[in-house]
Amino acid sequence: MILDVLENTARYERLNPRFKQAFDFLKTTDLASLPLGKVELDGKNLYANVQEVDGRTPETARMETHDEYIDIQVPLSATETMGWIARKNLKQVADAYHADKDITFYADKTANLIGVQPGAFAVFFPEDGHQPCIAQGKIRKVIIKVKI
Repeated sequence: MILDVLENTARYERLNPRFKQAFDFLKTTDLASLPLGKVELDGKNLYANVQEVDGRTPETARMETHDEYIDIQVPLSATETMGWIARKNLKQVADAYHADKDITFYADKTANLIGVQPGAFAVFFPEDGHQPCIAQGKIRKVIIKVKI
């Protein structure tokens, strides 16, 4: 997992061959004006999901992992709290892996809660369990999906 601000993305671009394009998109696009939905950047290899979701509590937010994609999550409208736990420590599968959506949900919760402010980003790798969308009210965000 990585937590940082968009100004520092150059430090992470060498971690994945698609990160530079993903971070360039995040830094050069008026993200607030994007319509909700999918924005293709490189077909299934790299795309953005623009979402507006109702905030959840730590108790109702679902823990998740992905096998085929890395998430770069960027809150736009407000600070979003995200939980984190090492995937190897997740024990309670609540909804088995869905290959079409590349997601597994867990009943596990975490004590590791991180506030991610607009202008910052969180990167979650397949080894990271994450519990997004913890906030009050609606959250507008962009999630970049990066094929591993």
